[in-house]
Amino acid sequence: MSNTFVSPYLNFDGNAREAMEFYRTVFGGTLELMRYDALDMGAELSPADAAKIMHGSLESESGPTLMGADVPPGTDYRPGSAVTVALTGDDAGTLRGWWEKLSSGGTVTVPMDRQPWGDEFGACTDAYGIDWLVNISTD
Repeated sequence: MSNTFVSPYLNFDGNAREAMEFYRTVFGGTLELMRYDALDMGAELSPADAAKIMHGSLESESGPTLMGADVPPGTDYRPGSAVTVALTGDDAGTLRGWWEKLSSGGTVTVPMDRQPWGDEFGACTDAYGIDWLVNISTD
């Protein structure tokens, strides 16, 4: 059986660590945070940007996962788009199919490709203005 699911992905303007730690106090569970400087993203980061959260994942004790991050360096924070929908899992065929449909007629912001963390990943805004992240686990 595949492990593919939909999760809300919250965008923050430099306070993702604080917010995700707060959500852990609300929902309980295990919180994992990765800073931008943890990966070689091919760009020089200022110390302030390096310390920001590139990805956070809170797996609550009841099962749901809440994800979030600070917007990438050089990207404008758009308060009206504070939620992105993340599609994550290991069913590559299903996820690639969803990616093709969601990105068709929309705008691809990160082409689907292998990323420094090892998974395949792509980001897009669909034809209706909804932001989507698709991550295909390679483990």
